Amino acid sequence: MNTRDQLDNDLKEAMRSGDELRKRTLRLVLSSIKLVEIDQGKRLDEGETFAVIQKEIKSYQESIADAKRADRPDLADEAGAEIEVLQVYLPQPLSQNEIETLAREAIKNVGATSPKEMGKVMKVLMPQVQGRADGSLVSKTVRQLLEEE
Repeated sequence: MNTRDQLDNDLKEAMRSGDELRKRTLRLVLSSIKLVEIDQGKRLDEGETFAVIQKEIKSYQESIADAKRADRPDLADEAGAEIEVLQVYLPQPLSQNEIETLAREAIKNVGATSPKEMGKVMKVLMPQVQGRADGSLVSKTVRQLLEEE
């Protein structure tokens, strides 16, 4: 069963059990997924679904920061609980060593030798790490490796 179907099934279960937090959180992420699908005109694959879930988690993290600045621990706790609900659906994140290994392979496959060719490397690498690593971390790693060359 893919992640999208799992989200649908878990939403139905949350509705049956009366779990308002899960129901609200899953409805929001499914709504975001459907919006992206409409924009792209196709059903999202696993990597794209993970990217939408990560985007929602990032949004909740920003909400936590805003709530703390506004001295609203209740809102920060709620956003934290929503993040926990969504993290269940993401694959294990890649370690720095795994990112570096994949980046080295992509650099070798593309034949990149300078930071000017970073776009080519990222184009090959991002589909491999999508949903499992933060894009800025991947970009930073590729830049460092290309500068060493």
